[in-house]
Amino acid sequence: MRAGRIRPLTVHDLNQLLLVCSLVLLIAVAAVRISSRSGLPSLLVYLGIGVAIGQDGIGNVSFNNAELTQVIGYAALVVILAEGGLGTKWKEIKPALPAAAVLSTVGVAVSVGITAAAAHYLIGLEWRQALIIGAVVSSTDAAAVFSVLRKVPLPSRVNGILEAESGFNDAPVVILVVAFSTAGPIEHWYVLIGEIALELAIGATIGVAVGVIGAYTLRHVALPASGLYPIAVMAIAVTAYAAGALAHGSGFLAVYLASMVLGNARLPHWPATRGFAEGLGWLAQIGMFVLLGLLVTPHDLADDIVPAIIIGLVLTAVARPLEVFVSLLPFRMSWQEKALMSWAGLRGAVPIILATIPMVNGVEDSRRIFNIVFVLVVVYTLVQGPTLPWLARKLRLGEDAEAADLGIESAPLEQLRGHLLSLTILKGSRMHGVEVAELRLPAGSAVTLVVRDGKSFVPLPTTVLRRGDDLLVVATDPVRDAAEARLRAVGQGGKLAGWLGTGR
Repeated sequence: MRAGRIRPLTVHDLNQLLLVCSLVLLIAVAAVRISSRSGLPSLLVYLGIGVAIGQDGIGNVSFNNAELTQVIGYAALVVILAEGGLGTKWKEIKPALPAAAVLSTVGVAVSVGITAAAAHYLIGLEWRQALIIGAVVSSTDAAAVFSVLRKVPLPSRVNGILEAESGFNDAPVVILVVAFSTAGPIEHWYVLIGEIALELAIGATIGVAVGVIGAYTLRHVALPASGLYPIAVMAIAVTAYAAGALAHGSGFLAVYLASMVLGNARLPHWPATRGFAEGLGWLAQIGMFVLLGLLVTPHDLADDIVPAIIIGLVLTAVARPLEVFVSLLPFRMSWQEKALMSWAGLRGAVPIILATIPMVNGVEDSRRIFNIVFVLVVVYTLVQGPTLPWLARKLRLGEDAEAADLGIESAPLEQLRGHLLSLTILKGSRMHGVEVAELRLPAGSAVTLVVRDGKSFVPLPTTVLRRGDDLLVVATDPVRDAAEARLRAVGQGGKLAGWLGTGR
C-alpha cells in the first residue's frame, strides 16, 4: 500500500464492523427498556454508548470527523422527520397549525435573541458565536418530547402544537445556523427573513406536491408484493427532501409535509408501512446519537460545563417561556397549557447535529460551541425529561386515553376491482359490543370473516364484535374509502356514530 493511500475495506474488516455495529444495536435496543422505566429519553442512553466506546471510554475509538457526522446526521434527521410525519394525524394537527407556525417562526426569533444575548453578555462569546448557539438550541426535538409523554395522554391541542412545532422549527433554525456560520458579514435581518420565507415556501410547496402525487400513485397502482409499499413510501419521502433541497428550499420541511400527506392518505398495507418507518426511525436515532457520542471528547468538556448550564438556564427559564407566551398571545390557551409547553421544549438530536455546521465551516471556537451544546442537551434533558409527566399531572392536563384508532390493513385486488380490509378491534375501540349489522357498511362491502381467540368463523348480521377480534372486510373499489371511513367512525363513536363521521 502506498504512503498516504487509504487501505481499502476488506471482508475481514467488514466482518469486524458488522459485529461491532450489531452489538451496539442490541445494547441500544435493550437500553430502551431502561429509559422507558426511568422516564429518560433514550437519546441519553445512545449518547452514553457513543461516549463509552470513544477515546475516553472502554473502546478507545478516536473519531473527530465533524463533516461525516454532519452528513450522517442530516440523513438520519430526514428519516426521523419522515417517520414523525407519517405518524402525525391530520385531524389532531390541523387546529394546531396556526399556533405551531407562529411558534416555529416568531417563537424561534424570540428564543434566538434572548439566548444569544445571554451567551454574549454572561459568557463573553463574540456575537457570531453567540448567535450560532442561540439558533442551534432553539429547535425542539419531537422524539425526546414524546418518548417522555407517551404514557401521559394530553389534550389533543397541546399534543398537536408540540408535534407540529417539532416538525416545523427545524427548517428555519437550519437556515439561521448556516447563515450565521458562513464566512463574511451577517446579512441584514430583513434579507435573512426574506430568505427564510422563500426557502420555507419552496419546501412546503414541493413537500405537499410530492406527497399528494405519491399518495395518489400508491392508492391506484397495485404493487406485486406488500413489502414494496413501505419502501415506496420512504423513497417518496426522501425524494421530497432531495427535491426541496436541490430547489434551494427547505428539504426538512418538505420531507415532513410529504410524509404527513402520505400518513393521512389511507395507503394500502399501512400498518406494515408504519412499522417499517418506525424501525428505520429507531435505527436512525441510534446510529446518529452513537456517532455524536463518539465525536465528543469528555475530558475537554470540563471548562464548558458552567457556561452550558448558564445558557441552558436562560433558555429554559426565560427564553422558552417568553417564546411560548408571546407566540400564543393571539390564541385562546390556558396558562397551564402554556406552562407545560414551556417546559416541554426538550432539545435532542437536532441541536447537536447543527452544532457540527460551524465546525465544518471553520468558525472560530466551533469546538467550544459543540461542547456547550452537548452539555446543555444532556444536563437539561436529565432535568426536564423525568419531570414532564409529573408536571402534566400537577397542571391537570392528563386525560383519559381516547378510543384507539383502528389500524386498518388494505390489500388491493387489482383484477377483481376490490380491496381486502383487515383490522383488529383494540382495547379502547368503541366497536366493542357492536353487532355486524350495526356497522352499517355501504352497499358493496361486507364483513366476511372474524377471528376470535384463534378461531375463525363467518359472522352473522347479529354477531356481536368484541375486543381483540380480527375482522376481514371485502369492499369493491368504488366504496373502499367509504367502508374504511365507516369502520373508523364506529371505532371512535360506537354504533351511534354519524354516517361517515366520528360522531361521538
